[in-house]
Amino acid sequence: MAQPTVQEMLEAGVHFGHLKRKWNPAMAPYIFMEKNGTHIIDLNKSSAKLEEACSAIKSMARSGKKILYVATKKQAQGIIAREAARVNMPYVTERWPGGMLTNFATIRKAIRKMGAIDKMEVDGTWETMSKRERLMISRQRAKLERDLGSIQDLTRLPSAIFIVDVIKEHIAVKEAHRLGIPTFAIVDTNANPKDVDFAIPGNDDAAKSIELIVKTMTNAVAEGLAERKAGKAKEDEAEASAKEVKEVVAETSEEKNED
Repeated sequence: MAQPTVQEMLEAGVHFGHLKRKWNPAMAPYIFMEKNGTHIIDLNKSSAKLEEACSAIKSMARSGKKILYVATKKQAQGIIAREAARVNMPYVTERWPGGMLTNFATIRKAIRKMGAIDKMEVDGTWETMSKRERLMISRQRAKLERDLGSIQDLTRLPSAIFIVDVIKEHIAVKEAHRLGIPTFAIVDTNANPKDVDFAIPGNDDAAKSIELIVKTMTNAVAEGLAERKAGKAKEDEAEASAKEVKEVVAETSEEKNED
């Protein structure tokens, strides 16, 4: 599992924290120094925490668990959408629907409504509606697609969530805690690392920093999925081999009985 070097993290700006006056004292163990009124994050500690988080998320992926990616801030939206799609994981980039985790049944109901609208266009119901009705339903469908389209394949609660900016996504963090869902997150110097299970100290504002960390975490997920696939292939091969042995034994027994 290849990890970015401290030099690569430095070049991506992972070390840049917030202004000293905006800091959260709980981040003190991860702050290397202050420069020109801005806190500088200790990249050696960031690297260690990133490796720890990657190991845990890889294990989850290997077990076939779903990880929900969350980032609604502009500079992270495209990165999260691309990386989550790369490993076929659900993601939220537009708006966190309140109660998405704690009231998951209602969210699933809204997602099913998208399917019901699509069915209308196929079964002929669409043609029986007035132009005004079709316009209203189309707008509703577009809104549902924008807010929930990226999680329409999430049929059950995720096993973990990976967040960029725990302050902006504080509702997601609270909902996950309430349900006991493990949380992974990039945590800047203005946030509390104790709010999440796997905190990765780093700059959560710069696109390059976000991309480096998210890509590294996603690579870990991809490795976990690949190992899971390889494991299944070996199991299938073993089952096929065992079946073949049984068939040979059965045939031998039949031949002996005939003799």
